[in-house]
Amino acid sequence: MRRSVKAAQVRRELLPHQSSELLQELHLLTRNGDLNADALRKLKQVNHLVQLVQPALDDIWSRFAEPVVVDAASGNAYFGFVLYELFYKPAQKGRLYSIESRPELAARASERAQRLGFDRMEFQSATLEGATYPPRIHLMIALHACDTATDDALLAAVAHQSDYIAVVPCCQAEVAQQLKRAGKCDSALAALYQHPWHRREFGSHLTNVIRVLALESLGYQVTVTELTGWEHSLKNELILARRIHREDPGARQQLSALLSATGVNPKLTRKLQLGN
Repeated sequence: MRRSVKAAQVRRELLPHQSSELLQELHLLTRNGDLNADALRKLKQVNHLVQLVQPALDDIWSRFAEPVVVDAASGNAYFGFVLYELFYKPAQKGRLYSIESRPELAARASERAQRLGFDRMEFQSATLEGATYPPRIHLMIALHACDTATDDALLAAVAHQSDYIAVVPCCQAEVAQQLKRAGKCDSALAALYQHPWHRREFGSHLTNVIRVLALESLGYQVTVTELTGWEHSLKNELILARRIHREDPGARQQLSALLSATGVNPKLTRKLQLGN
């Protein structure tokens, strides 16, 4: 059930050391200090993601003099600002790069960072495919990058040897369209995506399974978990990956078999040359 939170109870919704002042600056808190239902939903997603990637953040902060985090398809950069307050300000090191295709959002976030003195944040208005990335990435984040934009984030992470990857995919249409074209193949699997509704849902699931197998085949250890409660987001699958430097031939074989059985070859596997 959607709910709002009055100012007196807001503190219990926040992470330790998270300030209400920043949330008011981000317009997540009202002038009266309340959290309305939409803002609470957004805050729940951002804060849960921070908590779930904290082991990765702690690791890169302990190992690198200048840890680099990329927030791909950053939107209003809520995640980036929260991350900066909780990690960058206390540590006084590292860089946070936000990439957003909509110029007005990138410009607004950049102005906000300057106003707050968050001088280790950099903003770029570009598609993920056309963006300029730092030479080395330690953590790649993509929260609700739509369709193949999630693949673009994964491709950039792999190309720049990202130690950790955390993506929460959004709408996923490419594989569903490929399944539609492959729907008349002589396979019992075709029954799983004969109807448009099933094709969309199965296509989303298949897309993420392919992403996991691709990352595993390239030397990442992957876990898949729920981001937050379904009442806060319907796009709720979090793929977490840690680079362990050992490619997995078994995952590569599984991926090849899955692509052959379903007749799909999405952008990620095409660009990585993992397809059939």
